[in-house]
Amino acid sequence: MAGNATQPDVISLGYLLCAVAFLVLSLLLATSWKGRMRGGLMLTATGMSTLWAGALAALAFRPALQPLAALAEAGRYAAWGAFLLALLRTQAAARERLALSSPRVVGAFVLCALLGVIPLLPESWLAKVPRQGFFAGYLLLSIGGLWLVEMLFRNTRPDQRWGIKFLCFGLGALFAYDFFLYSHAVLFGFLETDLWAARGLVNALVVPLLAVTAARNPDWSLDIFVSRRMVVHTATLVVTGLYLIGMAAAGYYIRNFGGAWGAVLQVTFLFAALLGLLVLLFSGHARARIRVFLNKHFFNYRYDYREEWLRFTRTLGTCRSEPDARECLVRALATLVDSAGGVLFARQGGSDYRPVAHWNLPEPVRAEVSGDAPLVRFLSERGWVIDRDEWQANPELYEGLDLPDWFAEGAQAWLLVPLFDADDLLGFVVLARPLAPVKVNWEVHDLLKTAAGQAATYLGQLEALEALSEARQFEGFHRLSAFILHDLKNIIAQQSLITRSAARHRDNPAFVDDALGVMEHSVNKMQRLLDLLKGGMVNRRPVQFDLARVIEEVVGEAAGSVPVPRFDNRAGEAPLVADLDRVRAAIRNLVQNAQQATDAGGRVDVRLWREHGKLVVEVADTGCGMDAAFIRERLFRPFDTTKGDTGMGIGAYETREWARSMGGDLAVDSTPGEGSRFRLWVPDPALEGETEAGMETG
Repeated sequence: MAGNATQPDVISLGYLLCAVAFLVLSLLLATSWKGRMRGGLMLTATGMSTLWAGALAALAFRPALQPLAALAEAGRYAAWGAFLLALLRTQAAARERLALSSPRVVGAFVLCALLGVIPLLPESWLAKVPRQGFFAGYLLLSIGGLWLVEMLFRNTRPDQRWGIKFLCFGLGALFAYDFFLYSHAVLFGFLETDLWAARGLVNALVVPLLAVTAARNPDWSLDIFVSRRMVVHTATLVVTGLYLIGMAAAGYYIRNFGGAWGAVLQVTFLFAALLGLLVLLFSGHARARIRVFLNKHFFNYRYDYREEWLRFTRTLGTCRSEPDARECLVRALATLVDSAGGVLFARQGGSDYRPVAHWNLPEPVRAEVSGDAPLVRFLSERGWVIDRDEWQANPELYEGLDLPDWFAEGAQAWLLVPLFDADDLLGFVVLARPLAPVKVNWEVHDLLKTAAGQAATYLGQLEALEALSEARQFEGFHRLSAFILHDLKNIIAQQSLITRSAARHRDNPAFVDDALGVMEHSVNKMQRLLDLLKGGMVNRRPVQFDLARVIEEVVGEAAGSVPVPRFDNRAGEAPLVADLDRVRAAIRNLVQNAQQATDAGGRVDVRLWREHGKLVVEVADTGCGMDAAFIRERLFRPFDTTKGDTGMGIGAYETREWARSMGGDLAVDSTPGEGSRFRLWVPDPALEGETEAGMETG
């Protein structure tokens, strides 16, 4: 039918590639078909296309296969027509016009049968049939195919065209190409060789569109899996190839029309083109936009959940080997939605949430969130992923939610993802805006909520491991204390002996009295230390005392060092029931640390006041200060000290743990080069007593 083919090898190769493409698609459809009619008709159509392309590939070298090729050509039209009719009969508007008994349908299939059977007739009969009659018959079939494609697209609801648009584009392009091919043949009486040779490759290019259509329509019972990674890589290679072809053509034009500078300009242009290509290929922003485009236009679901979940769990598995496991957790969540960065807020101490890690995003200023804040209540009650853009556009959806200023007004803040372990809100992650625009829909919410559950479990395990590590460190510390008990006993015995010996020398009463006082104080102090080392904190009983008086004593003891601390009591008497030794040690730790961090010309101020049912002790200095990283990572880490052999690194940790055991906390505000402010607070027993008395009276 192609007349005198001048390039049989080119024609054969084109149709052979087409046969291979349709064969692969047919195998995918066959392994995924679950018995439904529309899926079976599509499988039949792709199978006939495979036979058709294979027959035409062999026809270039075996002209005797002409009848088989004609039969396959007619069968191909009939199979695709039957498939389109099956799809159209699901549309109520087209069902009556396309009844199986309608003249149009019957005539089309009769024409296919004639075009397939006539070439099988004897040569003497076949010679009487005009060649252009075959061309006209195929021209009518291509027109009918275009009409069916147009009917399908027009009668499909706009919200459902997403599933069939690539099918319409692909088959419409094939029928349009055949229309051009056969209309040319009808006009001139022969098939154009170049058009006929390119037909195989043209059909092969349509196969990916058909595969995407099958993947988008699982109701046809063709559950095809198309790898998103392969689609992204393939699309990148295709776009890169087209780009290089275009740049090569432009370079050729510059060389031929650039005059004396043509060769130089061509080399410069090609170098710039390759450099631009490398920049685009390694641009995270460009890759993100490509993924968003492909996921939006080529897949039924935006995410390949299996691949995303495996990647997420794989990332979490490597987090423990990284210097900051919490930062790794933030990165794992952010990369799920192509976010540029994020900040992790975790519950610290009682119920407040503070930033503990960040990735590619600075920590918000004064970003502490109270445990009874509206944000925490909203997250605990609803468990939503909060979209800041949606909150601003439709605040009624987030009734009762009052977002912190740093999130509501931050230029980079985008999503807030809660981390729940069962029903316990361990923290939340604030994600920055993505590299490419991402529409936040139910898929994004479901993916983040599912991943957040795994991240919360990981965060809980991490905290448990750190607590276990601290417990082991303290266990080692208690073991060490057993070795020094013997030395402490010897020291006490020596001091007692000195006291008894000094009592005999009463010739100098002032000296003896002073010596006795000093020695007795030393003995008592070491005896208390011995008791603590023997029993730990378990056997200590709380007593009632005046917190203001204890602070005065500690400040008086510290007056021997510079700078001399000053005490400002704004609370008057402050009765407290607690372990007196632990309270005294906590205040002493804060004051001594402030003195050690401040030079002789600086200031150390100690203040006591009542605020909202709390007793607040503040120790402020004008010393060297600390940066945020030191406070977060080292200040409260046991046995981590900057004082060399003179410190053990448990003072700040012990002070904070005592405050938390009392239902309070210890907060730090520090600026390098300007000083630090430690604010320790515990519940005010006086206020609690008034509340209980009021309840009893009521």
